[in-house]
Amino acid sequence: MNTLIFIALAGFGASFIDGALGMGFGVTSSTLLIAVGLSPALASASVHLAKLGTAAASGIAHQRYGNVDWSGVRRIALPGAIGAFVGATLLSHLSTKAALPFTGTLLFLLGIYIVARFVMGRAPRRKPGTPGLRLLVPLGLVGGFIDATGGGGWGPVTTPTLLADGRLSPARVIGTVNTSEFVVALSASLGFFVGLGTSGIDLGIVIALLIGGIIAAPLAAMLVRFLNARILGVVVGVFICLLNARLILGALDAPAAVWWMTYAMLLAMGLLAIAFVVRTVRRDREVAPTATEGPESVHA
Repeated sequence: MNTLIFIALAGFGASFIDGALGMGFGVTSSTLLIAVGLSPALASASVHLAKLGTAAASGIAHQRYGNVDWSGVRRIALPGAIGAFVGATLLSHLSTKAALPFTGTLLFLLGIYIVARFVMGRAPRRKPGTPGLRLLVPLGLVGGFIDATGGGGWGPVTTPTLLADGRLSPARVIGTVNTSEFVVALSASLGFFVGLGTSGIDLGIVIALLIGGIIAAPLAAMLVRFLNARILGVVVGVFICLLNARLILGALDAPAAVWWMTYAMLLAMGLLAIAFVVRTVRRDREVAPTATEGPESVHA
């Protein structure tokens, strides 16, 4: 019972992170389940079954607060589902550990790019609208495949790419990513059923993750609406770096001291970046206050 309570709390934390930042539920939850003894395939299958509930709750909550671009959801969800199904069936028979260091390095560099972009300038506001199929189809395919094979990754792959594209605000990127994740999770679950059947899947673990995640989803959707766009962008970037540094350090077999030093440096740089952005935002408001600097600016 204590283990299930702990897993429910982990589901709450992972879903809150996922709903507020557009990423983290799968990777966080899968890491926990693998740590308690599940195989990568069974951990990913359990997480994706739980995601059916958490992603649905998160999507409904984000829609309520106006964070979902439905045109973007339609364009990215189907290729994401195809990639997830293929990845799930492959993971049922193959190990993907060799690909994790490369993926972690790529996402780590994307995280640094996002932090630098939001620190050096305002949130991207190039042209309004929704990214086209040329971007969303390959992004969905890759994101869905990595999500299924790694136990998580839909958010870390799609969120920084859509933030960098600049046609959707951070809040709408996060709402769109979370809403489309339901379709990806459904497809991945079907792929795992094809490859694994129902053998080994613990419904108690799935339900515990689901309960914790559903409770957190509306809180996260409310929070993301009222965060400043630049601050939110920096937080997302730092989180991406922290999330993927462990893959790089694990591949290098780094000693514990290096792990602690790396995380301390990343957190320190993140706090400095956030402090810098907060100061510049306050200065801009004092110099030229406008009506668009409140919560609505997040959706610009």
